[in-house]
Formats: sequence, structure tokens, C-alpha cells
Amino acid sequence: MPQTLDAAAVRSWCSLALEALGREREEIDAINVYPVADGDTGTNLYLTVESAAQAVEAVFAAHETGASEPAPADAVRAMAHGALIGARGNSGTILAQLLRGMAEVLADAAPADPEGVGGVGDGGDRLAPALRRAAGLAREAVAHPVEGTILSVASAAAEAAERSAAERSGSADAGVTVRAAYAGARAALAATPDQLPVLGRAGVVDAGGRGLLAVLGALVRSLTGETPAAFPMGHRRYEDPAAVVSAIESCAPEGGPAFEVIYLLEADDTAVARLRARLDGLGDSLVVVGGDGLWNVHIHVDDAGAAVEAGVEAGRPYRIRITHFGAAAEELPERVQRAVVAVVPGEGLAGLCAEAGATTVLARPGEPPASGELVEAIRRAHAREVVLLPNDAALRHTAAAAAEQARTEGVRVALIPTRAAVQGIAALAVHQPDRRFDEDVVAMTTAAGATRYAELTVAERQSWTMAGICQAGDVLGLIDGDVAVIGADLTATAEAVLSRMLAAGGELVTLVLGDEVPDALADRLEIYVRDGHLAVDTVVYRGGRQSVPLLIGVE
Repeated sequence: MPQTLDAAAVRSWCSLALEALGREREEIDAINVYPVADGDTGTNLYLTVESAAQAVEAVFAAHETGASEPAPADAVRAMAHGALIGARGNSGTILAQLLRGMAEVLADAAPADPEGVGGVGDGGDRLAPALRRAAGLAREAVAHPVEGTILSVASAAAEAAERSAAERSGSADAGVTVRAAYAGARAALAATPDQLPVLGRAGVVDAGGRGLLAVLGALVRSLTGETPAAFPMGHRRYEDPAAVVSAIESCAPEGGPAFEVIYLLEADDTAVARLRARLDGLGDSLVVVGGDGLWNVHIHVDDAGAAVEAGVEAGRPYRIRITHFGAAAEELPERVQRAVVAVVPGEGLAGLCAEAGATTVLARPGEPPASGELVEAIRRAHAREVVLLPNDAALRHTAAAAAEQARTEGVRVALIPTRAAVQGIAALAVHQPDRRFDEDVVAMTTAAGATRYAELTVAERQSWTMAGICQAGDVLGLIDGDVAVIGADLTATAEAVLSRMLAAGGELVTLVLGDEVPDALADRLEIYVRDGHLAVDTVVYRGGRQSVPLLIGVE
């Protein structure tokens, strides 16, 4: 096994960590006491690592045509960035900062070292200082650090790694270092009930620390091939699950903040410093992680609107998630019979689909949703039957995984393999929740299948396509996923695409415009369709900030 953290080992680490958290997710959720006993720490950590793993996979996918694997520095930076943009909950946000701290040290250790960033190239073991940086950065991100939490476990891992490296006089052996870090973290986790009274009363260890131990165990496996001694399953003091639940419920604080607010924020360091001070006066469990202009903000507050407004004043918040802590399962309204969950590429379409009754998942440019986000949306829809519209060919496996998970939770899910947002719009247009489920799915599938789709984008570099060789800056018209037209002008290329699509017939053209596309383009294309095809109607929607300037559908 590799004893250095090269790119392949980073990829393996993410995969093994996701596997471990998937296996232990329910157990970690069950012992979630602090800071709020809301039973989602395991799920939040899983979603955070899933986002990190997807980012690393994207780096490898970009190197598929090359002869070598990605640089180690690229892999660890991708892991940290993926965790940042996908971080969920208090522990997930802290984990993202831990990974960022490690990446800062590891990515700078030996950027050109083909052997990896674990110590071979630079003559020293970089994992110990990476773990120390991670623990320190995480503490800085938490407004009021508390012992007996994931922070204590991270600090103990760093201290154990440093002792191990010192005993070996700094000789490079990443495997030995990470074994020591895991052992230190394991011991610290066992001690958390004695550090934090709420854990002691519930008879459990810290859920976030338990998740971090799973992530460190995955790192041990990726570097050594060994599976470290697992932390005992079950709860620390109670054998009766009902007694554990009762104990945890008794620890739930009364009168705490009503909402958890999380968002990504584009802002500079000075604005974020002011934001921290303002948010600290609004609520608790404040964690602000990130840097280089992109941050993930997490806080528990009573006034969710004020927390979001503070973000607006600091910069540009997006991917805003607000969760009400009082939404216990027994308090939820009766499940509706049927719902639609749709992935949409921009805020404009999110509003359109929501008006049509769909629960939406926003896919921002370069940030495809993870399966966990789709599962979360299915749960949020709170229906016995759900129609899932991925609206992207690249999401078919992600959507299938989400559908399978939802089915295990008792939800009847039909996945319609829509490959573009315009197909999803067509499916929603014929959706009738009062008819039989199978009939509704067939009608929606038929409408989506009868909709040809196209998108216009701009080439980033010279490349060979089905329509010939394109140059950087050319406008590409893709029909049903393949480049069909290469042009120099957005309007002329769109007209050529419409001409090809309408040659096979059609009754309705749907145009979805991105933020930077002027209304004049839509007016021009409507006239073009009307002049050449009198019986064809045109509808225009504003998609907001989306990955391509123009989407076209022909039904």
C-alpha cells in the first residue's frame, strides 16, 4: 500500500470515508446530542464527504485523456473545496474546515512530487503539521469552542501525530503517523462524555467526533491497507435503545434558537470579520469556514431573516438552507399523496417549477447536487409518492441512488430520466396529482420524451466535435447532447439550431435565457419562429444564473 498521500490515495480516502459514514450514519445520528439533539449529524457528515468525493472525482475525470493522474496538490485542494461547498450542519462545516487546514499544508508540501504529499518528496512527514493546522483552523472558525466535541478529537489526533513524528525524529512515514493520530482521536472520543456534561447525562460520545474518527479510519486504510480498531458500536452506557432515546430527549434544551441557517457566501476577509461579529450577537453555534473569497456560514438563530440579511450586507449569499428545529416527525402534517422533485439549473426555473408545485434542488454551474441532496428534497416533499426529475443526463446515477435510498424509507419513487430542464418543464406541464400514480408517470415520461432539447454554450478551447473543429470563443449549438452547429454569434447559432429542430416538426418552442442574455435575443427568436412556422408557439423563461446562456426545447 502507498505510504504517501498521492492523488490516488486522496481519492481512496474520500471513497472509504464515504463508505464508513454511510455504514455508521444511523448510529451517529442516534447519538446526536450537542449542540442540538436533532439527530442529523451522521447524515450531515455523509453529505459533506460526498461533496468532497465528487470534487475529487471531477479532477480525475478531467485527466482521463492524460497519461498521468492528477497532481496530489490538485486532489487535496479539490477535496477541501468540495467539502466547503457541500458542508452541512455544525459538524459538517467544522469537518470542511479541518480538510481545508490539511489541504493548506499538504498542497504546499511537494506540488511537483510524483510520489505524493505524504513525506517522500520533501524529506519530512507532512501529515503531523497538516493535522495541527487543521485542528487550529477549525477552532478559529468556531465562535465559542467547546471541549468534548469534534474539536477536542481533532486536537488529540494532531497531538498524537506530532508525538509520533517527534519520536521518530521527523522521519517520513505517513502510515505510522496516521495510525498514531487515529489512536489519539479514539481515546479522545471515549473521553468526551466526561468533558461535556450533556453527553455524560445522555450516556453517549460526541456524534461529530465519532464521525471524524470514521474519516481518520478511512485515511488509515487508504495509506496502510489496514482497518483500524473500530470504536464500539452502540451507546456508552445504555443497552436499551428506548432508554437512550429517552436520555437524549431529556438533554434537549428548552427555549433554544428556533432555526439553523446555512449558506455559502462570496465576500472578502474584511466583510467576513464584520459578519462574524454581527452573527455572534444574533445566535449561537456560529461557525464560519473557508477563505479566498468563498465561505460557508452556519448559525443557530431565532431570526433567520436577520442572519441572511447579514450575509447580504457582507457579500453574496447563496445555497441558503433554513431548518426549523421544532419540525419533529410527530408534528409534521399528514403526508401528501404525491409530489414532484426537480433539479433545476437556475433560480428562475426554481421559481417556475415551485409555482407548478415541485420541490426543487438548485444545480449551480460546476456544482451538481449530490444524491444526499436529492434524498433530502424527497423527504422535504413529505409525500407517499414522488416523481423525480434529474433534468441532466450526468445525474442519472446520482438520481438512481437517491431514488433507491428513498424507497428504503417507504416512499414510492418513480425516476423519469429527463436529460434537460426543458424536458422537466414539459413533464411538469402534464402532471396531474389526482390521477393514478402509474398513469401520471407515463404521461410525464411521454411529454418529456417528446421534447427535443438543445443548449448554446461557448467553447473554451479548440476541439474536435461532431460538427467539425471549433475554436475557443465559438458558439456551440448542442442538440440532444451532441454539437450540431458551430457559429460565431449567439443569435445566428440559435436560429440555426431552431431551424434544424423544427425541421422535424413541433408545436411549442421553449426558450430559457441565462442572466447575461438580453431580452432582445428572445424577441428575435420569437419572430424567427413565427415567420417560419406559423403554427408553432413560443414561451420564454428567465433561468437566472445557469451554466449555459440559452436552453431550447421543442415539443
